[in-house]
Amino acid sequence: MARLFTLFVTAALSCFAVNAALAQAAGDGFIALFDGKNIDHWQSNGKAQFTIEDGAIVATGKKDPKDNAYLISKDKYKDFQLRVEVWVSDDANSGVFIRCEDPANPGAKTCYECNIFDTRPDPSYGTGAIVFFAEVNPMPKAGGKWNTMEITAHGRDLSVTFNGQKTAQVRNGLHTEGAIALQFAEGTVKFRKVQIKPL
Repeated sequence: MARLFTLFVTAALSCFAVNAALAQAAGDGFIALFDGKNIDHWQSNGKAQFTIEDGAIVATGKKDPKDNAYLISKDKYKDFQLRVEVWVSDDANSGVFIRCEDPANPGAKTCYECNIFDTRPDPSYGTGAIVFFAEVNPMPKAGGKWNTMEITAHGRDLSVTFNGQKTAQVRNGLHTEGAIALQFAEGTVKFRKVQIKPL
């Protein structure tokens, strides 16, 4: 009887620990925009098909290898923290675009482009930079591994952190609100665990 009681208490404590961990994770204020199961919060710009492989979004069947394919959020965001995990091949050109004022036409001129591009000819705006607004030095390398990119947009203050290292920061008020776009340009690109916290 004592052994049965001990097993019951152990099981109850284990359940409590798991539930507490889940409550803490849910209580950090982040909302999943992609949970590894579906892309209901996103729409394609029509340049590629998108599949989910091992909990990550992958672009397949690009109509033209030179085209920039995007997954674009259905909602617009103003002030937020965005957290995303990304895997790219060494030759990949990708990025996370924020505050895209014209969701039908995402790009570095209509959004803030937080770049993921290890082989960019001008590395000052390579991986970890905000293209045209905040250079990166030294530039981190993203190729061949999973990376965590964190982007904060609060009023005019923008910053990018890549694998725990702050890589870019700027004060700029050109784009104030808009969609988020995940870019699939060149090479192999995978996104997972896309989460946002409104500020």
